[in-house]
Amino acid sequence: MTENKRDYEVGRGKPPVHTRFKKGQSGNPCGPRPKNLPALLIEALDEPVTATIDGEQRQITKRDAVVTQLVNKSAAADLRAIKMLVDMLKDAEKKAGVAPPPAPAPFTPADEEVMATFIARLRQSWEEELREKDTQTT
Repeated sequence: MTENKRDYEVGRGKPPVHTRFKKGQSGNPCGPRPKNLPALLIEALDEPVTATIDGEQRQITKRDAVVTQLVNKSAAADLRAIKMLVDMLKDAEKKAGVAPPPAPAPFTPADEEVMATFIARLRQSWEEELREKDTQTT
């Protein structure tokens, strides 16, 4: 074969012989790029885990398990869990573009009159209970 003649035409998918990978050489000697923290977190949260729900074992993701535990602790009056859940809900609503609930309407004069009457009745019943306890102790 002459120097000017090649076995094939060099082009797309046909690199020159001197630039091809050598036998036994990896195409990516440094290996894959390391993943960043958010990618690692998402991967870990999407792993399946076996959980017992209502006496039945089910396969759910770790993400589902974390949310379920947070909601259950909030329902059990764990104040830290409640705060975390409320903060997460606010963030989710903000990202979703949901408008915050409207501010409650101010009390009307009729509302204030009803509240005053209710408070007066409560005070009266408490005073009667205190009098009964005083008469029983003496």
